[in-house]
Amino acid sequence: MSEPLENLYFNWLCAKVTDLRTTSPGLTHWELFRTLHRTEFVWLLSGDDNRAEDGKELRREFIIAADLPDDPEWRLEIGCSVLEMLIAFSRRASYMTDVPAVEWFWEFLDNLGLKEFTDNNVNRDKIIEIVEHFIWRTYDENGNGGLFPILTYLEDQRTVEIWYQFCAYLMDRDRLP
Repeated sequence: MSEPLENLYFNWLCAKVTDLRTTSPGLTHWELFRTLHRTEFVWLLSGDDNRAEDGKELRREFIIAADLPDDPEWRLEIGCSVLEMLIAFSRRASYMTDVPAVEWFWEFLDNLGLKEFTDNNVNRDKIIEIVEHFIWRTYDENGNGGLFPILTYLEDQRTVEIWYQFCAYLMDRDRLP
């Protein structure tokens, strides 16, 4: 293997949510993805640790798919990245709704205000600011600025674990199957 494991893994992750053959900087999001992958997903509420573990589970899937020897230190001890968490959660959302995971992933980016940051329009400082608002839950109480903005909410979404924010988001939009 001539390419570093982390590069292979990053490309594998990106292939889950984008067409790797696309080369137009107005359509690609490589810098955004790199920033998301370099940023650790820090969970603050009990239950959100499951989101981090789901993200880390992608590493096991990659090791198996790439037929590589397991490296428990890499697979288990390194924190989950925001990119891993978003990809893993988009899969959970897909399972719950039958909406393809890739559509959920891009909806999450759009809800966060990150979708606009193509490689033609990179603003790393703004990306980091948005991601920090998400991680540290400094978005609005109705979820604006987070993954799941909702119109009708009964509790401050900053105090609700991500899974239950998602459930409220589905109910708010009548998207339950």
